[in-house]
Amino acid sequence: MVATQLLSVDPIHPDAALLAIAAHALRQGALVAFPTETVYGLGANALDPSAVDRIFAAKQRPFTDPLIVHLAGVEQLDGVARTPPTVAYSLAALCWPGPLTLVLQRADRLAPNLAAGRPTVAVRVPAHPVALGLLRACQLPIAAPSANLFSRPSPTTAQHVLKDLAGRIEFVLDGGPTPIGLESTVIDLTQEPPRLLRHGGADLAPLLQLLPDLQIPTRPLIAAESAPAPGTQLRHYAPHTPLLLVSGHAAAAQNLLDAALETLSARGLRAGLLLPDEELPRYPRWAERIVALGPGEAPEQVGRTLFTRLRQLDELAADVVLARPLPQTTAGLGPAVQDRLFRAAEGHTVDAETPAALSTLLELVEQLLPGRMLTCQSGERTV
Repeated sequence: MVATQLLSVDPIHPDAALLAIAAHALRQGALVAFPTETVYGLGANALDPSAVDRIFAAKQRPFTDPLIVHLAGVEQLDGVARTPPTVAYSLAALCWPGPLTLVLQRADRLAPNLAAGRPTVAVRVPAHPVALGLLRACQLPIAAPSANLFSRPSPTTAQHVLKDLAGRIEFVLDGGPTPIGLESTVIDLTQEPPRLLRHGGADLAPLLQLLPDLQIPTRPLIAAESAPAPGTQLRHYAPHTPLLLVSGHAAAAQNLLDAALETLSARGLRAGLLLPDEELPRYPRWAERIVALGPGEAPEQVGRTLFTRLRQLDELAADVVLARPLPQTTAGLGPAVQDRLFRAAEGHTVDAETPAALSTLLELVEQLLPGRMLTCQSGERTV
């Protein structure tokens, strides 16, 4: 256990003296959590393998999940990547500072353990005054995944960081809530053609002007062993309470969820709901079990509070949570929100418009709650 110090900093004009304290700690091998425009990052000296090891230990993160290296500016790119392609500088000019991460060939000076055994490195320049001030003060590349326990919802406030990591890290710079709330978009430039590895805070539309052949997977990318980028495990961003996604038209979903809530309650199980704001009036009977996701037609607004909402699900004292996705959209942060919900549910999804939807949902609940299966009056196997 270490003593974790909280330093409150102005998010727009951070105190240079406080940044100097954190920068000195980083140079000494300490861990410092700090706000970016996406989520809070857990920083360590990216040139120091021992410091990088401490990130994995503090987060309980597998070494197969690589870290992102944060830079103070594009001028540092040559120091962390080998022969970056011309398009990397074009993308940097368009998006940096900002929520775009590029996967490039890794320079030898970086700690090799931050790359999950791969010869690559994920890099970005954050667009937050505190993050940039810290990077400039320490004059080091900083390895920084999200500042939370592994697979938990990412932290968008200093309080989220403390809840997960107090006693595990030396400093938390409290710069208030993060403005985007979702992690960066990740693009792999070591492949030809380049490939989108993670939807995130950067809109793809302007990027496609520079990367017209960008490969965009139709399904969420799921890492098998050594991950190509952070945030590609099937279970990620998840609350402690098991989560199950219910897709399909709102009316069909209402019929399914009403039946599922009744059935589960009759079997002694409490189910919570995570719903877009537009669907809240459909469930007046279950109001005390609902966490509102936000307006479905405004994914940017949903993104800012998504991880807070996922953490609130554990306060429902529910056995399982049934969640509804946002309306399908390929614009803005819509795909990133959908990706986070899919991973929070570990891919468990039921289509409400299929004839056997209720049976499928109950079977999935049984899988999520082993040992809690009961028997229907009819003798059918259910929960």
